[in-house]
Amino acid sequence: MTIIPYLKKFLLVAFIFVSTLHINAQEKHEARFQSIDVINYKFVIALTDETNEINGTAEIKIKFNKAVKDFYLDLVSKQPDNTGMTVESVLENNQPISFLQNSNQLLINISQSNTNELRTYIIKYKGIPADGLIISKNKFGDRTFFGDNWPDRAKNWLPVVDHPSDKATVEWDITAPSYYQTIGNGLMIEKTNIDDKTTLTRWKMDTPIPTKVMVIGVARFAVENLEEIYNIPVSSWVYPQDRDNGFKDYSLAIPALDFMINHVGPYPFDKLANVQSKTLYGGMENAGNIFYNEKSVTGNGDFEAVIAHEIAHQWFGDSASEKNWYHVWLSEGFATYFENLFYENRYGRDSFVKKMDEDRAKAIIFSKKNQSPIVDTTITDYLKLLSPNTYEKASWVLHMLRKDLGDDLFWKGIKKYYDTYKYGNALSEDFQRVMEDISGKNLNSYFKQWLYQSGHPKLDISWNVNNDLTIEIKQIQENIFYFPIEIKCNYEDGTSSIETINVVDKIQKVNIPSTKKIISIEPDPNTWLFFELNSLK
Repeated sequence: MTIIPYLKKFLLVAFIFVSTLHINAQEKHEARFQSIDVINYKFVIALTDETNEINGTAEIKIKFNKAVKDFYLDLVSKQPDNTGMTVESVLENNQPISFLQNSNQLLINISQSNTNELRTYIIKYKGIPADGLIISKNKFGDRTFFGDNWPDRAKNWLPVVDHPSDKATVEWDITAPSYYQTIGNGLMIEKTNIDDKTTLTRWKMDTPIPTKVMVIGVARFAVENLEEIYNIPVSSWVYPQDRDNGFKDYSLAIPALDFMINHVGPYPFDKLANVQSKTLYGGMENAGNIFYNEKSVTGNGDFEAVIAHEIAHQWFGDSASEKNWYHVWLSEGFATYFENLFYENRYGRDSFVKKMDEDRAKAIIFSKKNQSPIVDTTITDYLKLLSPNTYEKASWVLHMLRKDLGDDLFWKGIKKYYDTYKYGNALSEDFQRVMEDISGKNLNSYFKQWLYQSGHPKLDISWNVNNDLTIEIKQIQENIFYFPIEIKCNYEDGTSSIETINVVDKIQKVNIPSTKKIISIEPDPNTWLFFELNSLK
């Protein structure tokens, strides 16, 4: 996903009320993960303009990993402000069974399951979503309904296992006023006018996805079907008032999609729809139907980087998903770097370097206020995972790894990682293992210092010439890093050379023989190292 500056304050306020709910959530989910595995969701939801209340029926197929007598789903119950969901009944084999609904969970009591047994449960519920399904008016004053589930806000309107590790296929049966159009995950399998006023639209996704990207959008849309890319239908869904500008802006998805297919692997889903929406983010990478903030349409292509970022997420985040939230860099760091790689491919090295420089500067500024590692297991408010650590700095982790391994091995590793974990889940150590297998290198120290250790090299560099060139590199940050740094030597005759120094100490001196007069040096001339230059003298 992409966060745009004017939304940051709003997002912080929006998430304050759920921040305390995340404490120990991972531990609770691990126990559930060992017990059940959701195979498929089917959501039947009725939307109207008369009320914000939704009427829903969820049909959920579950595989039991061991014998249990109860299990729970995530679902926010009715709150004092009258938002939240009220469960009316739970059925198993068309027979009612007992359940208990508390603040954020639906506990379902069952006859003892058998290991690997499949059962289907039908949950009938209704209520006004406090979040997750954004029911509001768009910038033109038209009523809209948009799912916006990241990170675990689906539970505000859907009974689910609201965690990225439990992926499932999904079906949507949505009834809404006939002047609306409905977009959902997967392919449209039916559109029927129930009567003069109501239309049923059904979408079906046959590949497993996490609930964070499992959504619908219902609004008045202008829809354009673009060219297919490798037999993948691509479409643009924009507000009718933004038709011309929106179709122009969202057509930029075609080259980004083509780049990802050719550099990573086949597109993982049945279609790609780019949708103007009321998402709280700049862009939200919902699987097969990306939702962009409604201000993304300008007619000037201003959001090309966001489009490239969200399309990259279809591979990294949606298909190959992080197994838990602390490893979200496998989603956001990858999407940030592949956004930049797309720019390198489309606009050249200078454009790429400019973006990497900007990302490095942003992450360094962030570090001055927050010294934390990229994989930070102390965070309990998932919103705080969205930071320059997991976006920009994590992008640099991939960039430096590319330099270390070389382009050939880097791309082989990326393709192998994706192919191994597509439609599944991975942790950082899984990515490390793949890159080690491909390269034959031990990358323990690399991943330890860049992912699990806070900070970055902050350097005082001094140099002098007395026959040979003497360079002293001093690390002034608390934690010592081990890294190679390129130094460009500029000579009086207008030529230059590049020397590589492997830094392994807090203070390191090297002597470099030179037969020419050196007039200046440049650290990291080709933009390969995440570091901060404190002084050069």
